[in-house]
Amino acid sequence: MWGGRFASGPAAIMAEINSSIDVDRELYRQDIAASKAHARMLARQRIISPQDARKIVHGLDKILSEIERGRFRFKPALEDIHMNIEARLTDLIGRAAGRLHTARSRNDQVATDFRLFVRDAIDALDAALALYQRTLASKAARHAATIMPGFTHLQPAQPVTFGHHLLAYVEMAARDRARFADARRRLNECPLGAAALAGTSFPIDRAMTARVLGFDRPADNSIDAVSARDFVLEALAAAAITAVHLSRFAEEIVLWTSPIVGFVRLSDKFTTGSSIMPQKRNPDAAELVRGKAGRIIGALNALMIVMKGLPLAYQKDMQEDKEGTIDALSALALGVAAMTGMVADMTPDAARMRAAAGVGHATATDLADWLVRRLNLPFRRAHHVTGRIVALAERDGLALVDLPLARMRKIEPRISADVFEVLSVERSVASRRSHGGTAPANVARAAKKWLQRLAKKPRR
Repeated sequence: MWGGRFASGPAAIMAEINSSIDVDRELYRQDIAASKAHARMLARQRIISPQDARKIVHGLDKILSEIERGRFRFKPALEDIHMNIEARLTDLIGRAAGRLHTARSRNDQVATDFRLFVRDAIDALDAALALYQRTLASKAARHAATIMPGFTHLQPAQPVTFGHHLLAYVEMAARDRARFADARRRLNECPLGAAALAGTSFPIDRAMTARVLGFDRPADNSIDAVSARDFVLEALAAAAITAVHLSRFAEEIVLWTSPIVGFVRLSDKFTTGSSIMPQKRNPDAAELVRGKAGRIIGALNALMIVMKGLPLAYQKDMQEDKEGTIDALSALALGVAAMTGMVADMTPDAARMRAAAGVGHATATDLADWLVRRLNLPFRRAHHVTGRIVALAERDGLALVDLPLARMRKIEPRISADVFEVLSVERSVASRRSHGGTAPANVARAAKKWLQRLAKKPRR
């Protein structure tokens, strides 16, 4: 289809390295949609006849049906999805198919198809992340008062609630969705009509094709239109950050489901067994989500390295943009679905969480705050006094709440009996009423607010 300049065919290895059909066949819906829009525009602008446009559109609809029913034969010799579809269109409607490529190039064609593909993937991911958020917020609402240990450095820090912990991931997912939305807004410019790199001499209507394909506007610079791949990089960057957030939660699920920790249990739906150890219940779904983050981050790195040294405009190196991107966005979609399923499935062990919440003198900060409020100690002095009391409790093998008042008064004589009101994990959690704090009333309000927000359909 491009052989007029060449006297012979490519070498076998050239044909193999040049072919991308095994990857870009995933873009068939977008390629057909863009071709139909282009054909109709050509007819309206009287560049091709209405009869030829109708034949082209009808033929493309038939090809779409063939692909979706698994009856389309993809040919590696035809290199890519564009030429495979055009060749089949020629089989179906004859010479009229040759008019479809008027005023366009494979350069603007693939740039348009790929923008449409990434946009579709972002929309699907946004819906999946919204469901993930709703699932988290629903579980958070049910466990607004379920106490668990909060950690820093993976050491017991202060008691929090399970609902509060889950809502942290709702916030992360909100920022992930915002990053994808920003990427979507910037990618939503139509390259079609930029042709190879310089535009075209035909009187095309780029605004029409942009509008029909759901773009906000045509891309303003023809060179940039065909050579830009920052829209892919930005989507992959958002995907990589999202994957990191999922991986952090997956890591916690792996830890929590260990019998040694035992904070939550996953059912048979999201665990597997061992081929040799009958007792095992492995959190493989969480581990696989954690592992897929590496592939997604790798796709971003790979494309940045491909693009970093390319002069304008289109280069064949850019054919490498699709395989990693398609794989990464697919892996992320699978990871989001798996995490959503695990959140819905997990059952917390409230008694075990509550017992662990008091380990490691987790209410020591509450004691320091009490010393500031009641005895008017500077916080640094209160911190030092509390540290000495904690050391005393450790020597006696007691929790702070069980340490006799007389022992505390050996460190600070003015401590009164009402100090015990702040040393239980329940009182500690309930006292954290500042904005964004872990008090159960706060968590219940935040979960309700998120569920109300997520019930609204997003605007495009």
